[in-house]
Amino acid sequence: MKKRKLIAYWYVILIALFFIGTAGVYIVCGESSYIAVHDNLDLFMAQFRMLKNTGSFFAHGVEVPFLGGVTRDNLPSELSLYTVLYMLLPSFAAYVTGYLLKVAVAMGSVWLLAKDWYGESFKEYKPLAVLMGFAYGVLNLFPAFGIPFASIPLAVYLLRKIYKEPSVKLYLALFCYPFLSYFSYFGFFILAYTAVAAVWLGLRDRKLPKALIGAVFVLAAGYMAFEYRLFWVMLFDGTETIRATMVEADLTAKEILAQSLDVWLHGNFHAESVHDRFIWWICMIYFLYRNDRYIAKQDWKGMFHDVYNLLMLVLAFNSVVYGLYNWGAFRGLVETLVPFLKGFQFNRTVFFSPFCWYAAFFIVLQRMYAAAGEKGQGILGMVHGWRRPAANGMALIAVAVILLAPTRYNDLLATCKNKALELLKGKNIDEMNYEEFYSEELFREIKEDIGYSGEWSAAYGLHPAVLEYSGIATLDGYLGFYPQQYKEDFRRIIAPALERVEASRIYYDDWGARAYLYSGSEASVVSSLKSFTIADREICMDVQAFEELGGRYIFSRFELSNAEEAGLRFVKAYGTEKSPYMVYLYMR
Repeated sequence: MKKRKLIAYWYVILIALFFIGTAGVYIVCGESSYIAVHDNLDLFMAQFRMLKNTGSFFAHGVEVPFLGGVTRDNLPSELSLYTVLYMLLPSFAAYVTGYLLKVAVAMGSVWLLAKDWYGESFKEYKPLAVLMGFAYGVLNLFPAFGIPFASIPLAVYLLRKIYKEPSVKLYLALFCYPFLSYFSYFGFFILAYTAVAAVWLGLRDRKLPKALIGAVFVLAAGYMAFEYRLFWVMLFDGTETIRATMVEADLTAKEILAQSLDVWLHGNFHAESVHDRFIWWICMIYFLYRNDRYIAKQDWKGMFHDVYNLLMLVLAFNSVVYGLYNWGAFRGLVETLVPFLKGFQFNRTVFFSPFCWYAAFFIVLQRMYAAAGEKGQGILGMVHGWRRPAANGMALIAVAVILLAPTRYNDLLATCKNKALELLKGKNIDEMNYEEFYSEELFREIKEDIGYSGEWSAAYGLHPAVLEYSGIATLDGYLGFYPQQYKEDFRRIIAPALERVEASRIYYDDWGARAYLYSGSEASVVSSLKSFTIADREICMDVQAFEELGGRYIFSRFELSNAEEAGLRFVKAYGTEKSPYMVYLYMR
């Protein structure tokens, strides 16, 4: 009897084994795990470490030691679950915990939403809800915002509950929801979608949906409270930022259509849902089948009210907005009508597409489950008797596709694959692991050797994040929101390089989030590969401008061929057995 009961919960056992196995991999591999660098190790990880190094998580009116000293308010709020992890835990442990929490949050959110949606019949779909919550949770999306992605179903659940049965308890939960979310990427759109839903429901029911309108104000207040730093900077600081001068694309109609179609089919690289590898096909086949039935029966009302079709419409809308954002005239119109959206990337609607794709897939599988009494009635009836195993099997395939897809942020796959190659085949992996990328021991040795005491520095051939992680103050850095004046000041340092390489000039002048030292001949002088080399070892910079901004040290991955002519003095070359870097230290 106990054995039978245990087998009935096979899906719980599989997921428990995943959590145990994943935790085991990262415990065994530790900081030798392979973690994505782009928009991850070179960005948020170093910023959280800086906040911890300087004790600035809760500080006010202070500057943090990068980009010449930007305000603490430009970095993530301390009132966020992901930020709290970095306050309490060592950086690598916080990263892994954040990943596992993301999966758990997704599973809990999907469970609550599905239970509310299906009511009494939910007990029939429990295994499916668990599996689909797990599938959504293991999606390898933008790591620093994994929990906000995962919590989208929770927001929908709370808003549905408030619309149906408003209560103080639910409003309080909604007010606290931003602890799991992030306004710029998700909150603005959740508020906008909710406002549209309130208008639509009001027109449909011919009754003002007061509870839902109240929810908009409560949620907005929650975001302002939990991200008070962001709102202070946006509304009251008055400092012009690089957002005001960023140059966005202005594509042709053909290019816009192609981009919209591409993001609909394949997703955005920060929201890589890998739906095109499996679930897209299931969803499209079902879409054609279902609507063919509606058309045959001339059931236009059923077609219009089918939530599956609504999800398909939202997916199309998200993709079209993503493409239209790159049409200058449309973007200008939106910014004219809504001035505060100037510089805001409202094409982030596409960040909601992973949830919509997997919700649509859930509905397909749920309707397979519900086909119990429909033997002989169409395609769904053909799976009578095997409908649940078939649906469960398809859910498991979706999970396997996600876990085995070599996407940008699939750290678990990268770690397992690279470690297997190292241990079983003795292969030297060219990609740097977490420990190698930051090489904390090497930079600790350098700091001790030179008696480092907070002097402003810059990296050449290294991501500035590598220095920042080890407590070295940098004039360079990576941030999408900092003062325009500093961008112009830093430009004086790199002007000689930008004058020589037009692509670098456009990259910096039209965007500027990466304020790096650029090469005068190479397209890029940073890489996470151990074997990375450059042909031209000349540094092309205005050393006088560097000194005027307070610059003292240059940490270079390469020995500079023109250091003396550039006005730099060589100090020493540093290296350790564990580090892939050979760091050449120069000073002004």
